Amino acid sequence: MAQELRHLISDAPRVMVVDGSKLVRKMIADMLRREVPGVEVVGCSSIAEARKALATGEVHLVTTALALPDGDGLEIARSVRESAGQAYVPVIVVSGDAQQHLEERRFTEFVTDYFDKSLGHEALATFIRGYVQPEPIVGATILYVEDSRVVAETTKRMLERQSLKIVHVLKAEDAFALLTAESLGLSTHRFDLVLTDVTLKGELSGRDVVQRIRVDFAYGKRRLPILVMTGDGNRDNQSELLQAGANDLVLKPIEERLLVTKVLFQLRLARMDDARSLV
Repeated sequence: MAQELRHLISDAPRVMVVDGSKLVRKMIADMLRREVPGVEVVGCSSIAEARKALATGEVHLVTTALALPDGDGLEIARSVRESAGQAYVPVIVVSGDAQQHLEERRFTEFVTDYFDKSLGHEALATFIRGYVQPEPIVGATILYVEDSRVVAETTKRMLERQSLKIVHVLKAEDAFALLTAESLGLSTHRFDLVLTDVTLKGELSGRDVVQRIRVDFAYGKRRLPILVMTGDGNRDNQSELLQAGANDLVLKPIEERLLVTKVLFQLRLARMDDARSLV
């Protein structure tokens, strides 16, 4: 059985949903109540309402729209960080152009993650549940490219605790060989996600891994999600990785909660698409 994550906070998580639309708040709240057992949803229409709600008690996760009646939703993220006892609460921005904001690296250090609302409320509920009540996807296989055996061993343990299968290689070339064998039906592996460091020994980098998977193998973001681990704080460099076809970034030093949540979310989203294609 998978080991519980350290951030599994409560069997009755309190989730704050901040959006200027009453209809949107209701739709998100209804979906969360169906999909997340024991959830309490605190709906707020503005920054002012959210600040009052934060003063009444702790929350376990916050979602916010960017445009609110009384200002920028990013102020919600700042308020959560400044509230006593709320420094480590995940703050998720829900936006119709979240991907563009992500690629242009507009989000501040107060934002934990983003969600593109075009994916739908069901996917949002899955995303939120991944933070507050994470569940393993038993048997999913990750192709992991990392040239440091020490770092790889630590990261593998984080993922294997969630019943994930990890195939680790040291070089991009080794990853391409495995993907080629899979595409030809010559492999015992069926890779569900690629996790790669951006800096690799040799001529090829993590960016080359992303580009080749997207261009040469022609695997889209749902067919084979790619997460890139990077310690590069340069927003332009981060943006280039996302524009090249990475689904998301995991910033170093690696925090287990964020790594596992991002991995599980991408896997669930890909499987949701697979299920739809069979209907």
